[in-house]
Amino acid sequence: MDMNAYLSMFIDESQDHLQALNENLLKLEGDPNDLSIVQVIFRSAHTLKGMSATMGFEDLASLTHEMENVLDLVRNGKLAMDAFIFDVLFKGLDALESMVADITAGGQGKADVGSIVGALKSIVDGSYLTRTETAAAAVAAPAGPSAAIDEFQLSVLKQSMDSGLKALRIDVSLEESCVLKAARAYMVFNLLEEKGEVVKSIPSVTELEQEQFDRSFTVIFVTEHDAKGLEEAVGGISEVAAARAEELDAGTLERLARPEPAAKPAAGAAAPSAPAAKPAEPSAAGEARKPAGGAPAASRTIRVDIERLDALMNLFSELLIDRSRLEQLSSEIGRGELTETVEHLSRISGDLQNIVLKLRMVPVDTVFNRFPRMIRDLARSLDKKVELIVTGADTELDRTVIDEIGDPLVHLLRNSLDHGLETTEGRLQAGKPETGTIWLRAYHSGNHVFIEVEEDGRGINSDKVKAKAVENGVLSPEEAARLTVDEMNNLIFAPGFSTADQISDISGRGVGLDVVRSKILSLGGNVSVESKAGVGSKFSIQLPLTLSIITAMLVKLGSEKYAVPLTSIVETGIVKREAILTVHGNRMLSYRNAVIPVVSLSRVLGAPDYREDDEEESEYIVIRKGDKWAAVIVDDFIGQSDIVLKSMGAYLGQTPAVSGATILGDGQVALIIDPNALFK
Repeated sequence: MDMNAYLSMFIDESQDHLQALNENLLKLEGDPNDLSIVQVIFRSAHTLKGMSATMGFEDLASLTHEMENVLDLVRNGKLAMDAFIFDVLFKGLDALESMVADITAGGQGKADVGSIVGALKSIVDGSYLTRTETAAAAVAAPAGPSAAIDEFQLSVLKQSMDSGLKALRIDVSLEESCVLKAARAYMVFNLLEEKGEVVKSIPSVTELEQEQFDRSFTVIFVTEHDAKGLEEAVGGISEVAAARAEELDAGTLERLARPEPAAKPAAGAAAPSAPAAKPAEPSAAGEARKPAGGAPAASRTIRVDIERLDALMNLFSELLIDRSRLEQLSSEIGRGELTETVEHLSRISGDLQNIVLKLRMVPVDTVFNRFPRMIRDLARSLDKKVELIVTGADTELDRTVIDEIGDPLVHLLRNSLDHGLETTEGRLQAGKPETGTIWLRAYHSGNHVFIEVEEDGRGINSDKVKAKAVENGVLSPEEAARLTVDEMNNLIFAPGFSTADQISDISGRGVGLDVVRSKILSLGGNVSVESKAGVGSKFSIQLPLTLSIITAMLVKLGSEKYAVPLTSIVETGIVKREAILTVHGNRMLSYRNAVIPVVSLSRVLGAPDYREDDEEESEYIVIRKGDKWAAVIVDDFIGQSDIVLKSMGAYLGQTPAVSGATILGDGQVALIIDPNALFK
């Protein structure tokens, strides 16, 4: 049997089983006495073991077998789940994910999991009850090199290096006579923070503060200064015995990111669904879904390279332009046979269009599904109680966008949990429930998808943000005085900006939110934040669907034609000039027992040969973004049409409210309006 022919199938099914194991183990942690969940977990583990053994991945099969032994005792009522067992099983899952990721990358799935296997065996024979502390320490110890960095930290370091900064590894050793180790570590960090940004600390900052380390620690650091100068500066601190700084190149960073077998789920480094590790893409992800909580359903899909889907989309886009031209010529010629044939062609191509679009659409739960586990682990490490509420996970996005949004969302969630939510004591003092809440939402609005990360924490201190912005030279005092609260809050996306009083491995170093913003902007989207002190904060990410084909309403402004995505339009109508009201200097329109703002598209775009003020009555379009409504005044309606969305790149510069262009059936070019931008 040629095992290579089945490798792709093994990887896909292993990833599905590992995801099911993670999800159901989290459910079981919430209800440890539900044996039906244990049965589902056991079946997934048993299947994964058999698949691994068949493919010859003995290390994977061996670890799964030991986990299966524990689960077998639980499902038969011979063992009760407790915190230690959950921790060991989660560590085992981390190792399994790392091994599958190694296989995906061409390896043999090897890993040093002796400490985890030992802990699992101690659970089976019951000896863990008398050696819990020892076993816990063994499991908590990383199986790979301690200097490993996660995927998000790797992206931060690479982006910093691309902008001309240096990535350094600084090893610090304290003198044996040093008594206040935490104080000396603080002095080192204080010095480094003045000269750059600390991206990673080994051990973590929390462990350093609690003196849970020997006499040495390592810092991964971004700076513009030379390694030699920093070496001397750190070495000059009292009771520092030695300091060695080494500049890291891209290859070294990749190796540091690779070895961590129990990689932090927050970074997604070991997540088997990482886009870069997948050799091909599903042809219709979301069309065949696995049963909730169980093993995957029998496969009814094939895997197609994403480049082939891109080629198919481009070819169909050209076909659509020709179809529009044929429809126009048919109406001009007026021959019945031609009209009938073109109508049939339109129906067939319309069905084909729906299929082509669905091929590229993937539900965001392919990204969201790793966050419950990540939040669980981070909450435990921070000793906070938190509930993650996910809505809209079935919202679909283009595959290319799905592959890019994971890291930004990871950072926003980590920031919300660490910097946004108060400690348990702080929440009780503020009169809040001790369990904080983080909401992760996704929903469609027009031809965009919005993803929101909201928490009920302390909120952003606007005055502190303004003071920090002035201190950092981002704004002058005069400019800062003119800012609204929302504008001040959005300053946190400036590079290197942080108001955190304490730094940690999770957030607060001023590296991250600017990277989040850069990534979202590179996808053609936008990110903003709303916050109220003492109530919480909400980060909102706007992403384009990036579909090549959309249905739009074509409108005129004088001699120019524009396209408005139909999904943003609520209805159209005609309004007389005297029906438009002026309220506090703003033009408003009475609409369905409400008053909504009026937007002049000709003024926004600077239309050269159309002035609505000269018209006695005008056509308008009612558009909607979330719970906001507006009426957009246009010259005339042309009609609905399927259009091909073409990006204009930097050609349009800062042209407001335009997301691209399209070629109409008569060969003319029409700009495509972004309705969401009209609300700003």
